[in-house]
Amino acid sequence: MSASESSATTFVDRVQNFVSENKQAILIGTAAAAIAVGGVAYYASTSSRGSTSSKTDLEKGEKKDRKSKKKKKGVSDADGPILEERKPKVEDDEDDLSKYTAEVVAALPQEERSRIAGIFKAQGNDAYKIRDYTKAAQLYSRAIETSPKAEPVFYSNRAACYMNMVPPQYELVVQDCDEAIKLDINYVKALNRRASALESLERYPEALRDFTATTVLEKFTNQATPLAVERVLKTMSTQNAQEILKSRGPKLPPATFISAYFAAFRPRDLPVLPENPSEGDNTLIESFKALEEHDYKHSLDLVNDALEKGISWDLGKSEALNLRGTFKFLIGDVEGAKDDLNESIQLVPSFTQSLVKIASVYMEQGQAEKAFECFEEAIKHNPEDPDIYYHRGQVLFIMNKFEDAAENYTKSTELDDGFVFSHIQLAVAQYKAGNLANAMAQFRRTMKSFPQRSEPLNYYGELLLDQQRYQDAIEKFDKAIEIEKLKYVTPQNVLPLVNKGLTLFQMDQNIGAAERCCNEALRIDPECEAAVATLAQLSLQQGLVDKAVKFFEKSAELARTEQELAGALTYQYATNAQVEFAKNYPQLASQMNAMARSF
Repeated sequence: MSASESSATTFVDRVQNFVSENKQAILIGTAAAAIAVGGVAYYASTSSRGSTSSKTDLEKGEKKDRKSKKKKKGVSDADGPILEERKPKVEDDEDDLSKYTAEVVAALPQEERSRIAGIFKAQGNDAYKIRDYTKAAQLYSRAIETSPKAEPVFYSNRAACYMNMVPPQYELVVQDCDEAIKLDINYVKALNRRASALESLERYPEALRDFTATTVLEKFTNQATPLAVERVLKTMSTQNAQEILKSRGPKLPPATFISAYFAAFRPRDLPVLPENPSEGDNTLIESFKALEEHDYKHSLDLVNDALEKGISWDLGKSEALNLRGTFKFLIGDVEGAKDDLNESIQLVPSFTQSLVKIASVYMEQGQAEKAFECFEEAIKHNPEDPDIYYHRGQVLFIMNKFEDAAENYTKSTELDDGFVFSHIQLAVAQYKAGNLANAMAQFRRTMKSFPQRSEPLNYYGELLLDQQRYQDAIEKFDKAIEIEKLKYVTPQNVLPLVNKGLTLFQMDQNIGAAERCCNEALRIDPECEAAVATLAQLSLQQGLVDKAVKFFEKSAELARTEQELAGALTYQYATNAQVEFAKNYPQLASQMNAMARSF
């Protein structure tokens, strides 16, 4: 894990805390749209367990009836049978219902038609309870045909029959639930049933719309529906992320991200050219010079050109494969990165940097054991290389093995104490391990040793923010911002600006000041993902949902990997679902605002 990835992880934690801590204001904004409990975060706060039980409420109620005859479930019971809801009072009737043809029914008075429709429905319920879904559907159809006015429960119950048939008739479920919801827009069970059918039909945006409406209408009391929201969002986001990445092709991440990644390795001298360098050899050197100038696109083009022309000596080709593999990893081409780095190691088995980087590739694929094998191999060849221990510490850090990570950072600093990130990460690992005094002391030493670096100040500010020492945190962020302003090279690190914005908001809910900080960060670095993400959350805080959606779309554009893109799309889709809910249920806006304030 690079320094930038570690910083990004810390930032994500803070944004998640920001959403959680401010859910009372974010729940439903002035546009009647939500993010925390009623929006994006409500799906994330639930577990990732599988889908809810396929048993219908009627079947659950039937089993409870068999277990206990003391109390029969009815309309007033929260978990009562779905087919008893809105049950009209119908006296026992021994009539031969077959005589009620369409012509006969048409001639009956309305009161009589209502009575006969109730009998058809009651018999449909009986057929449903013995799982004769075809007969039950026919009886509900007769109830629909007979009733003088459209009854939503008849359509909903027939939809339940279609849902339970083998195979299920999902299209018919949707059609009947459409009719039920037209008659009663607040009909939760019809909404939930339609959502399930739409999900099975892979009509995910519509399913999300209905599951979202159900969740809000139930006031978030039924845990099954937030789980359904989570499930549909995950499916939608994953599938669409894969399609987007496939269509848009490889894309380098923002320059600040790339700079931070390369900065996580100690600088090395350029490869020494052979006496008679080839054209490819010279092109490789030009690629490294472009890298030093932060011209990453040009550097990538040049290294590809160098390898295509041919590199005449093994060390040079190994360096080229290492560089191209690094770019592939940053682009998100994990398999391509692995191929290049493995070939680099085959050419020069002792090439520490390729061994360390392929360890990161294995971690990206969830193969921690393979990653540690790479570190051990690197140590076998170069036991005094401080980069090995720094990056092994990073891997241990993301595995939450903070004390082991601290030992590796310490080893790295003992071998070379001039690398600022080893000192910073040692302090962060100590903090995560609960050693607060040691962490704060380590940060103070680091700030004294590296007075011209903004990173120690920024990270120390983050720890102060975590302790709610807002004024102290702002002081450190301001100093970091001033150091970055004195840089005459790009890209500047704008994270201190974003962190200051978050601090101002958490300290006294100063949204305007927070937005100004983030907008200034975007002025300096238009591709700052942290600023975009924070502005999206701040927009939702104010109920500016359309504005928030635009920021989520920007986050999706900036996303580098499938995981990052799926995360951005998840927020975007969840927010869009809230917008649609607000349009469909405008009368609930004030009610939901009241709920938000009561949290």
